[in-house]
Amino acid sequence: MEIITLQSGSAGNCVFVRSGETRLLFDAGISGSNAEIRLAEYGYDIRDCDGLVLSHEHSDHISGVGVFHRKFGLPVYANMRTWNATRAKPSTGYIGGPNYFESGKSFRIGSLRIETLRTPHDAIDGVCFVIEDVESGQRFGLLTDLGHVFSGLQKVIGTLDAVLIESNYDDSMLRNGPYPKHLKDRISGKRGHISNKDAAELLDACDASKLQWACLGHLSAQNNSPEVALATHRKRHGDRFPIFCADRNGALQLPRIEEPRFSLQVKTVSA
Repeated sequence: MEIITLQSGSAGNCVFVRSGETRLLFDAGISGSNAEIRLAEYGYDIRDCDGLVLSHEHSDHISGVGVFHRKFGLPVYANMRTWNATRAKPSTGYIGGPNYFESGKSFRIGSLRIETLRTPHDAIDGVCFVIEDVESGQRFGLLTDLGHVFSGLQKVIGTLDAVLIESNYDDSMLRNGPYPKHLKDRISGKRGHISNKDAAELLDACDASKLQWACLGHLSAQNNSPEVALATHRKRHGDRFPIFCADRNGALQLPRIEEPRFSLQVKTVSA
């Protein structure tokens, strides 16, 4: 299984997953041109993707959905409430009917089974994902916009071979930063995001014996930095597993999940 984060952060999110002949995009919070260029850097044509799967209706996850559908011909997969909220946004433009999935249940596209987990994030019906190759059993968790560390996350992570996990803010940077109090409360509240400390403690509490790597994602531009996030996690985990940090403004190709655990080269591309 191959994972490329085309962008991950407060300004936009889009993740490419390939296994065998199946190619999927998760979320479309970046421009179509950036998605097309960044995928092409790795030898992929965005028009060959088998679908676009939406986690929730916030603009940093769906701003490009209309272009992805109309220009690239990608079928859209979403739960009904997320779809209705996305379609209601004027910026979406015309978009054909979606393929509905039911939150909390699994569905299949090609050789990939997508498990959906409901999140307490402040979206209308937000979900995060576990993507499993039905032939090899390899499992990748795409766990962002979580709200808080909710029941069952620890057990799910213990089943994964790799994970992209939200590590949105540093507590001190948020507390002492320029945001107004209501926004600070929203971010750190039960329906906001999880911090570096929250994410590090969650991973530390899990059985990580299967985990080949973890990637930190959805970092805030104002209240976090890759250096701070990585330092927080490395202090907690040591060398239990490799830790990477997704690019807030470009693409990151992560190690193939089937590769063994050893030091690997990671290529980054910005457009």
